[in-house]
Amino acid sequence: MPRIFSRLLLPALATLFTATLAAEPIGLVLPTDNEAIFSDDPSQFYMYTDRNFEGVLSKPWSGGAYGFTRDQKRTAAGIILTRLHEGIDIRPVRRDAAGEPLDEVRAIAKGTVVYVTSSASQSNYGRYIVVHHDWGDGPFFSLYAHLGSATAKAGQAVAAGEPIGKMGYTGAGINRERAHVHLELNFILSDHFQRWYDRHFTTKNHHGIYNGINLTGLDIAALYQAHRANPSITIPEFLAKTEVHYRVLVPRKGGLPFLQRYPWLGRDLDRYENPVSWEFSFAATGVPLAIRPSDEAVQAPVVTYVKPTPGSHGHFTVDRLTGTGDRATLTPSGSRYLQLITDSF
Repeated sequence: MPRIFSRLLLPALATLFTATLAAEPIGLVLPTDNEAIFSDDPSQFYMYTDRNFEGVLSKPWSGGAYGFTRDQKRTAAGIILTRLHEGIDIRPVRRDAAGEPLDEVRAIAKGTVVYVTSSASQSNYGRYIVVHHDWGDGPFFSLYAHLGSATAKAGQAVAAGEPIGKMGYTGAGINRERAHVHLELNFILSDHFQRWYDRHFTTKNHHGIYNGINLTGLDIAALYQAHRANPSITIPEFLAKTEVHYRVLVPRKGGLPFLQRYPWLGRDLDRYENPVSWEFSFAATGVPLAIRPSDEAVQAPVVTYVKPTPGSHGHFTVDRLTGTGDRATLTPSGSRYLQLITDSF
């Protein structure tokens, strides 16, 4: 490894070596008694959404699944779903005579509670809890939203399956009939989120670094299935099978705090002595899949690859890209996302 660059990357590589040694099974459990995700009838697991498409009303269970499951649009390429649902909505299995959900909500793995909302009215998530997990591959955060009540406290260590709250229907657009727990498993984007937030918003940030904007969710439903098939699977192993949808080259000299948190994302780290930019590979959802150093000088983030798709790239990238075919550029939303993940603000 070249000497100059080795000084830059030694802390990250040391972290990577330590993480590899310390890696342990993630030990996932379901957050409620609803186990129908492993059945032949997903409608018994996912809470439906109310859909009105071109005057036709429906209640598809798929709206509660992870991924691009909402906001149908008719395009030249056909009818597509364009809105990302970054978690899964799990329906209750028990209600009282009045229809109130009775399900207990539990931690999906051992960890530490790092955030509990003080008010159910300060977020579309309603009352939510965030739990920090460290399996040796960097910090991950499970989020449990729309709770009726929270019993866990910030700073509390929890075991897998330990109760942390009760299912409810707090938050925007939720009613008693559609009571559910919204579950995510996330990367955290920046430790300096407030500075980024103040640059782009005038409203108050009530949630610190655990604001949902600063968390990007991986496919927790697919992870449950992969974990059931292989209980020793790690997050890097799981994400290694995810398709790269686009890449962006970002100007930045020196190291990346995000890469230091998740060093296993690094590729070809010994290739350049003094990188002046970094190329990020992303899933369509914006989940980071790889980060490479580069000696290519750019003045602003540049899309270097995009998967050709019919119609606008915005429909397939949470509106972070615009363009068609094999050409794309970042939208203002995409630029803000790259600022946040690279601490370039």
